[in-house]
Amino acid sequence: MDLTSPDFEDGERIPDPHTRHHRNEPPELHWSGVPSDVVELVLICEDPDAPSGTFVHWVAWGIDPRSGHLPDGEGVVHGRNDFGDTGYGGPAPPPGHGPHRYEFVLHGVREPVRLEPGAGADELRAAIDDRVVATATLTGIYER
Repeated sequence: MDLTSPDFEDGERIPDPHTRHHRNEPPELHWSGVPSDVVELVLICEDPDAPSGTFVHWVAWGIDPRSGHLPDGEGVVHGRNDFGDTGYGGPAPPPGHGPHRYEFVLHGVREPVRLEPGAGADELRAAIDDRVVATATLTGIYER
């Protein structure tokens, strides 16, 4: 499976509109090469470079694997990020802390996820354990 964005290339800087200190708009995500036995996609975006340890920025599931792109809210279930919000929370590293990596990881699962909206990343990981068929990662960089 491949995961890309027209907003930034893998390993490149995430543009300001997608950061928490600007418009906090989620980047557009596109995928291809989804195996035929995938029934749902799951997305987790994390910053492994956060000072307090890995920080969750986005948790989503119920994504149609055949759509090829993340729709604007329709049909997607959003979980809780580490800001305490539901949905996308853009990059917000401490000023002067250096570049942070934001890893957008898309998992293709063979069974639907049965979680309530607002579940966290750990709950989602437990729900998809042993159900992942394919994974794709897109990494963006941001620093202030």
